Amino acid sequence: MESTLTTKRITSIDLLRGLVMIIMALDHVRDYFHADAFQFDPLDLEKTTPALFFTRWITHFCAPVFIFLAGTSAFISGQRKSKKELSLFLVKRGAWLILLELTVINFFWNFDLAFHNIYFIVIWTLGISMIFLAAFIHLPFKLILLIGIVLVGAHNLLDPIHVPGNSLNAFGWALLHDQMFFSWQGKNVLVGYPVLPWIGVMALGYCFGTLFTAVYNQQKRKQMLLRIGGSAVVLFILLRLINVYGDPVPWSEQSTPLYTFLSFLKANKYPPSLLYILMTLGPSILFLAVTENIRNSVSKIISIYGRVPMFYYLLHIFLVHVLAMLAAGLFTDYSWSIWILKQPLWFTEELKGYGFSLGVVYLVWVIVVVGLYPLCKWYDRYKTNHKEKWWLSYL
Repeated sequence: MESTLTTKRITSIDLLRGLVMIIMALDHVRDYFHADAFQFDPLDLEKTTPALFFTRWITHFCAPVFIFLAGTSAFISGQRKSKKELSLFLVKRGAWLILLELTVINFFWNFDLAFHNIYFIVIWTLGISMIFLAAFIHLPFKLILLIGIVLVGAHNLLDPIHVPGNSLNAFGWALLHDQMFFSWQGKNVLVGYPVLPWIGVMALGYCFGTLFTAVYNQQKRKQMLLRIGGSAVVLFILLRLINVYGDPVPWSEQSTPLYTFLSFLKANKYPPSLLYILMTLGPSILFLAVTENIRNSVSKIISIYGRVPMFYYLLHIFLVHVLAMLAAGLFTDYSWSIWILKQPLWFTEELKGYGFSLGVVYLVWVIVVVGLYPLCKWYDRYKTNHKEKWWLSYL
């Protein structure tokens, strides 16, 4: 019975994770290709269009689902390991991911061997959250759940606190709860993913893993998923309507009902507000509730990306960056060398005026996703056939 549930769990979770990995590539292609990406924030209601807004907004689901399901996977992995073994694995993998972020991934983003730019973004957050989870798993289950709820639900109380300047104190606070940009000795340091709420998201994902054990049959699990996901969506709507707590930027009435709706949906990601997390994880959990029994050719293809997420993540950043270099050299008056970035991508003055239409962005996105499928399928098969290779669990 437990084995059957585990198989179904992997199928539905991999399907969701694969879907968000595919969507994630759209955002990164937009970063490198869309002309407006170098001019303004696509969620800026004074400048954006509905098509551009939703192109960016849909990708909000990626990081929360990725980190939440990493916690869920840790719980399920823990069913086959002792707590000591799981804790050690989480510490080692977390440290490896942080190292990967600050070296290989930073290079893939910038193609700059001098590392003028250092980004603390999603993979660093994933790694540090794993290290915290390594400690949490030794606590009583209810306490882990409480920690997750408090970190996710109460961290917006810290929104008014800021530590200005270019100091180590400011940097430390930025790592915890305040997205900031620093410049030290010729290095540009961007803290894009403050970790405090993300640690809570992973803790909640770990607790969520209990739903995929033999204690819950399929029908009971579906009911729980519908209840949890539906409650998160309803809570998001209620808190957003009240417009008092849960996000640092209240929604407001705009020039048209459509733009007012966009304002309602515009929740803060850096750090992820309570409303942002409810808005993304609620529908994602509902998705899990209705996809457990899906078995068709499309779901199998999407699930491939979900079974090799880190492999896909690394490849897609590298490929998007290479394609941007080729596009600049072949289809514009710019040189391919503009993509050796010595300033953060979003702040590079030389890129203002460069770029392509949103239609081109979607075309390149399809090329990237389809082009990486054979490699992801090969790697998934390799991992399946070589479970004895310990290092595969780190990629």
